[in-house]
Amino acid sequence: MRTSALGRPRRRLVALLGTAALALAGAVALPGSAEAANILTNAGFESGGLSPWTCTGNLGSVVSSPVHSGSKALQGAASVSDNAKCSQTVAVQPNTTYTLSAWVRGNYVYVGVDGGASTWTPSASSYTQLKVSFTTGASQTSATIYTHGWYGQGTYWADDVSLDGPGGGGGGSDTQAPTAPTGLTSTGKTSSSVSLSWNASSDNVGVTGYDVYNGSTKATTVTGTSATVGGLSAGTSYTFTVRARDAAGNTSAASNAVTVTTSPGGGGGGGFKQAAPYLYEGWGDPPNPQTVMSATGVKWFTMAFVLDSGGCNPAWDGNRPLTGGVDQTAINQIRAAGGDIVPSFGGWQGSKLGANCSSASALAAATQRVIDAYGLKAVDFDIENTDEFENEAVQARILTALKTLKAANPGLKTIVTFGTSTTGPTYYGNRLIEQAKSIGADIDVFTIMPFDFGGGADMYGNTVNAAEGLKNKLKSTFGWDDATAYAHIGISGMNGLSDQQENTTPQIWTQIRDWANSHHIARLAFWSVNRDRPCPGGGVTSNCSGISQSTWQFTSITAGFTG
Repeated sequence: MRTSALGRPRRRLVALLGTAALALAGAVALPGSAEAANILTNAGFESGGLSPWTCTGNLGSVVSSPVHSGSKALQGAASVSDNAKCSQTVAVQPNTTYTLSAWVRGNYVYVGVDGGASTWTPSASSYTQLKVSFTTGASQTSATIYTHGWYGQGTYWADDVSLDGPGGGGGGSDTQAPTAPTGLTSTGKTSSSVSLSWNASSDNVGVTGYDVYNGSTKATTVTGTSATVGGLSAGTSYTFTVRARDAAGNTSAASNAVTVTTSPGGGGGGGFKQAAPYLYEGWGDPPNPQTVMSATGVKWFTMAFVLDSGGCNPAWDGNRPLTGGVDQTAINQIRAAGGDIVPSFGGWQGSKLGANCSSASALAAATQRVIDAYGLKAVDFDIENTDEFENEAVQARILTALKTLKAANPGLKTIVTFGTSTTGPTYYGNRLIEQAKSIGADIDVFTIMPFDFGGGADMYGNTVNAAEGLKNKLKSTFGWDDATAYAHIGISGMNGLSDQQENTTPQIWTQIRDWANSHHIARLAFWSVNRDRPCPGGGVTSNCSGISQSTWQFTSITAGFTG
């Protein structure tokens, strides 16, 4: 991880249709109960066409807006002479109860079954669900379901039409359900929608569609192996599953669940992004930060390190004053140049607040003093060594304090930084992530320090592999999709020579930066700006990288990180 040589880091008018029940005269058997399975085809109109729906007067069409979910919906242009009735006929089983539902919008919109029950709404300015049940006759094998508007009442819309119950055909002889879909993952998201894809299911006769669930609610039905669920709230977590079904109405078990947090308001996918190399005022010939900012375009710095000066009192490096000293001077210079800072608490060595404050509340209070002193937008806890990283009680204390701080400081971003293996988090890294989940710490960024592996020269490959391992751990722990997991990842590298003589060159760091951008991670940092100067053959020292490079070259590369 670290040696003392470098000291550190690492989401209707009148009803005209009859409502008589379907004939049951002479039936002896009681109605069967329908297992929930949508037996309609193109129920969400996601195919982009009407088939197998037919609409009177050619007044039906598929539109992209407004939709209830997915990317398509039915539009019926009811006129003074035609109610724009759109219908679909399906095979059903005799003497069986079915439930018909649809999401509709407009004035006097109906859903129902020919010769049977119907329901309607006089006015729906936004999508409203209509639902009605009916029971088939003793020898009935087909039913025609419909939706329509009303004469002279204008256009209506319908989406996510569902007829739940067993399919007909073969007299119900097909009782074998499809296999469960596999590999459900998110392929994209906005502030109001999530796109999903999955691997196809198999069936002894054939799969006819897939029902996509948002929690326990059916969100949409599609015939292919992808869907977009719309109408979601910004910055909100949703959990999705998919079930396959066949023509007989047999439904599969649920797929794996995937949890996705929609993007923040405005439809962007940005979230929290930070390019913030470390700057240390207590070591390594500290450069003037405005000089570095002017030369490189970097805006953020991670300021190292806030430690314990005794009695759970924060101080820079444990001995420089919290305010009024060289650290505040540097922060003032950074902010005067349009930048900002995130302080790093902890590190490899020294007397640390996490280890020395007696409780999570005491640690939160000490950290709050730093937040108040500088009006901070983010804090980083660099959790290392046996006193913090390998101490389970201290891990829990730090995470609980961070949870407390987020509740007390709306908008505050919390970062934890820790070591890694070449394939992802170690035992203590995994435990840190699991504890964060267990206590609901809501950590914004989990940053790994992919160096000091104990050997190995492929710093790009090792860094990517470690980050992918972290991503997989976040997915399995939190139930996130790939995009959400990446958006919670940070990388904090080491420029030039590491403590163990690993060499991250400017070219390798550029590759790492480009990978970080293409995978939209949250944070990119390195240790340190103090060392971002050339000294080929200079070894592992505090004020240069030990390799041939341009002055501030790693900082310039890092400034190109946009997430």
